Amino acid sequence: MMFVPGNNPGMMADAHIYGPDSIMLDLEDSVTMAEKDAARLLVHNALKTIDYGNTEMVVRINPLSTPYGRKDVEAVVKAGVDVIRMPKTETADEVRELEAEILKVETEIGRVGETRIMAAIESALGIVNAYAIATASERMMGIALGAEDYSANLKTNRTPGGAELLLAREQIVVAARAAGIACFDTVYSNLDDMETFRKEVELIKTLGFDGKSIINPRQIEVVNSVFTPTEKEITKARAVVAAIREAQAKGSGVISLNGKMVDRPVVLRAERTIALAVAAGVISEEEAL
Repeated sequence: MMFVPGNNPGMMADAHIYGPDSIMLDLEDSVTMAEKDAARLLVHNALKTIDYGNTEMVVRINPLSTPYGRKDVEAVVKAGVDVIRMPKTETADEVRELEAEILKVETEIGRVGETRIMAAIESALGIVNAYAIATASERMMGIALGAEDYSANLKTNRTPGGAELLLAREQIVVAARAAGIACFDTVYSNLDDMETFRKEVELIKTLGFDGKSIINPRQIEVVNSVFTPTEKEITKARAVVAAIREAQAKGSGVISLNGKMVDRPVVLRAERTIALAVAAGVISEEEAL
């Protein structure tokens, strides 16, 4: 998910050519107070006029508690945004308030139920309430970590190893999995240290995240390379899936591969590997069947 400032028309016009899975047009932190109204209009027009193809389009709005939040919701819902990213989410009630605003605009334009929600969790209270936030709305498609505000709220600093974020990351993954939605890691802002960035991506993949937020197209290849299964992993996963089908065809509840029993966790990991391979374009959906 690549962050793009909502006050930069050039970046908004070109963002999709780099191939991110998701583009997040930002109306919050990257836009000054004096530019809020102009940026909102730019984002609205970008969503209406630029052909982003199959790229998922997300807009990070300003909090509803500010003078800008509700205007942001109206503008981006009318423009057909896929997902609204809610910043600094701390409670389920805040999610339900956003849901009501979205529904009001969707009802007005006759397009009810199309706009999804992503909640960014950026404080200790938000982490404590992560599961409640994740399950607060049927529109909720994912939760994400905002590390800078979270670290400041903890009265600590970001470190290369990320020890200060470990609890938050694990809590977000667990809450997302319990709710049956996706989870996304925070940005890494030092573009001159790609080695540490890669290590961080490897860590969050190990923890179970579905993806990572980025701030520059140079980071896309690193995220994709870490999350894309290797040929060996794909071959093994396809063998497991083939064994499942063979067992099903025989009406057997026992799955065997190379003389060994295959239990459910192995099956789930194989299915996840295949899904990632398809998402990365390594194999087609037909090849996965």
